[in-house]
Amino acid sequence: MEPMKPMAPMKPMEPLKFDPPWWPEELGQAASSGAQNGWRYAFFPEKRRLLIEQDGKKAVYDSADHQISGVAQQSGGSSSLVFTSLSGPVSLDSLRRAESR
Repeated sequence: MEPMKPMAPMKPMEPLKFDPPWWPEELGQAASSGAQNGWRYAFFPEKRRLLIEQDGKKAVYDSADHQISGVAQQSGGSSSLVFTSLSGPVSLDSLRRAESR
């Protein structure tokens, strides 16, 4: 019986690769972002902006004093997005549209 050979050294781990952000650089770093049923969102508290994308079209909303941390989509006849904030649910319909991209 032959003696066991020493283990080969482990290869270094490769760094994680991230896709570039899908939002414009001027908005900065998103505090929260996510996606659901074909919609994407990113929230930028310093700019008080919420960016929504559907079918490649982006729209920017004034988030006012809301601190957005999540999203849920209404089921049934409506396709309205409702966001989770520190002050409770916030409907996208209740936010003022700031600009489109």
